[in-house]
This record gives sequence, C-alpha cells and structure tokens, in this order.
Amino acid sequence: MNLYQLHDSTAIVTGGSSGIGLACVELLLEAGARVAFCGRNEDRLRSAETHLRQRFPQAQLLAQVCDVLDANAVQAFAAASQAALGPAQVLVNNAGQGRVSTFADTSDAAWAEELQLKFFSVIHPVRAFIPQLQGQPGASIVCVNSLLASQPEPHMVATSAARAGLKNLVRSMAFEFAEQGIRVNGILIGLVESGQWRRRFEAREERALDWAQWTAHLARRKQIPLGRLGLPKEAAQAILFLASPLSSYTTGSHIDVSGGLSRHA
Repeated sequence: MNLYQLHDSTAIVTGGSSGIGLACVELLLEAGARVAFCGRNEDRLRSAETHLRQRFPQAQLLAQVCDVLDANAVQAFAAASQAALGPAQVLVNNAGQGRVSTFADTSDAAWAEELQLKFFSVIHPVRAFIPQLQGQPGASIVCVNSLLASQPEPHMVATSAARAGLKNLVRSMAFEFAEQGIRVNGILIGLVESGQWRRRFEAREERALDWAQWTAHLARRKQIPLGRLGLPKEAAQAILFLASPLSSYTTGSHIDVSGGLSRHA
C-alpha cells in the first residue's frame, strides 16, 4: 500500500541537501515520488545526491545548486525540474536558519537580511512553481517554519518576528490559492537535531557529556516534555502528511512538531 499516495508525482524540496530537507527528500523517494531538490552549497549538495543515488538507484532525481534568494536561479531550477521530471505537484519550502540577537543588538542591515531570507525563500519558489502546481491534482505547498512564529524568544527577536510573518503568509496563500486547488500548510518545529546543534555540541564546556547526555540536558533546560531533541525524519513525516492527499481537507494550518515545547493554546 502506498500510504502517502505520492507515487509518480513530482515533488520539489528547497534546502534539501541536509537536515530536515534531506530527510524529506528521502521519504518522498520512498513514497515513489520523483524529486528535485536544491541547495546553495555545491559540495554538500553533491554529497547528498551521491548518498541518495546509492540508496535509491532507480529513483528519478534532480539535484541543482540554487540560491532561493536569487529569483532568476529559482526560475531556472523550476524549468530544469519540469524538463527532467514533469510538472510539480508538491513544493516543500525548507530554507533558512535562525539569527541569535536581541532588539538592542540587531542592526537595520540584520533586520533586512533576516526578513528577506524568511520571506523570499518562500516567495521566489512559490512564484516559480505556481504555474506547474496549477491544474495538478492534489497540488500542495508546505513551508517549514519554527515554533518561534507563535512563541517568540527575546534572544532571537528578528527571527521570531520573521517567522510570525511567514505563518501569516501561509494562511494568506492558502486562502488565495484554494480556488486553484492548491493547499498551503506549514509545520512549526522546536529543537531538531541539526548541524548547528552539532557545532554547539563540539564547542561545549561540559566535555564529559556525550551527544545523548548533552542533548538530554539541553532538553531539560529548555523544558521539552519529551526530554529530547527532535529528529529530522520526525519533522519530514509531518511535512509528507501535509504534502500528500492524506491531508486533502487541510489548508492554512500548521502542525506543531516541538516535542511539547509549545506553551500557547
């Protein structure tokens, strides 16, 4: 049984060379989809592509270097994916990282950079792929967002504000695109294992703690009820649900994938 009902569909994943994006590409390939993914770092992209082709030798796959903040590059990626794999039915927007700063130490340039990244990493791909999504049965867009959108942190003021704006954008697009048969949803992630957390682990002061102990301590300090960081695959599973016909009556919504960290109703 093809649970996600995505066999023979074409899916696009931005920021797909590592973390949640790569986990999403893997699950989409397991579901029988054709997948095009992009990333900015060519070495990381090619490493991910090699891994995927070894694991899925029969997969229809396209990996292309692309900066989602470059509108022309995204348009070229859209054209290349359509030529290679056919029109997209699923678009997963997964690009961007957090900025640690308070209001007092966030410059105008930093504000502009953060807002541009969070908004245009979604706007450019949606603009490029919307002509392909139109008319596709079960077309869907899923945006990877953060719990910061609903539960801001003062030490991440710019990212929190930008994430809240993205949450609003998802609902606006869902309303506008509904007439075209395109659903738009998102996920709100908490603390998920990533390269960023691995780098913090390597720089840790508590040298006696291994990764499992260190992350468990972090989870307790952050008061995560499930007592651990999330796995990229766990976020990707929520993305696949929203991307697939399993959520055919869901649009303008967000799934909380934070291990219970959310404190809002």
